[in-house]
Amino acid sequence: MALTPEDVVNKRFQQTKFREGYDQDEVDDFLDEIVIELRRLIAENEELRAELDAAAKRVASAPQPVLEKVVEEPAPVQQPTPQPVASLGAAASGDDAESSNSLLVLARRLHDEHVADGARRKDEIIAEGEAEARRIVADAELRARNVVNEGDAKARQIVSDAEAKERDTMRRLEDSKTKIEERIEELRIFERDYRNQLRGYIEGQLNDLNRQASGVEPAASGVQQPQQ
Repeated sequence: MALTPEDVVNKRFQQTKFREGYDQDEVDDFLDEIVIELRRLIAENEELRAELDAAAKRVASAPQPVLEKVVEEPAPVQQPTPQPVASLGAAASGDDAESSNSLLVLARRLHDEHVADGARRKDEIIAEGEAEARRIVADAELRARNVVNEGDAKARQIVSDAEAKERDTMRRLEDSKTKIEERIEELRIFERDYRNQLRGYIEGQLNDLNRQASGVEPAASGVQQPQQ
């Protein structure tokens, strides 16, 4: 089947399922078709060129018509016959030459048209292939940029979440630290008060013992027993 520029323009490849881009085998098959078509055009151009050369050689090697010489006779004798023969030969020769020239011109024109058409189609195929390649590359670059941007956005989101979690953890630790310090301060106050009460109680008991040892009744002490 002959490959046309429209076939190249309208060609669509199946996209792969597990990776970006087109099916490599399908692209290779299509490129093989392009190569076959280009080879066919080149062979056709070479065949036309060979036919043109053969036609030119046939025209060059064709025998030239020999014009018969008219034998001059004395004036009184008229010979009208040789003149028509020469005219017929010249006319036939002119027709053959004109036909050969027309054939040669036609062959050259057809050859030039085929060569020009082949060159034009080749340029169109190459230009369309390059345009398709540029489009594929641009599409791949766009997808790569999108993937990179998505990765950057995801990385920033992960970092932001980690920082927020760290701030929340530090805040909870600070709250716990504040509560522990407040509890420690309460225990210190309780310890100081307890020590003071215990010291007063012990001193009161010692005073009572001293009075008993000296024979004096113990007076009512205003010191209370420390509360547990």
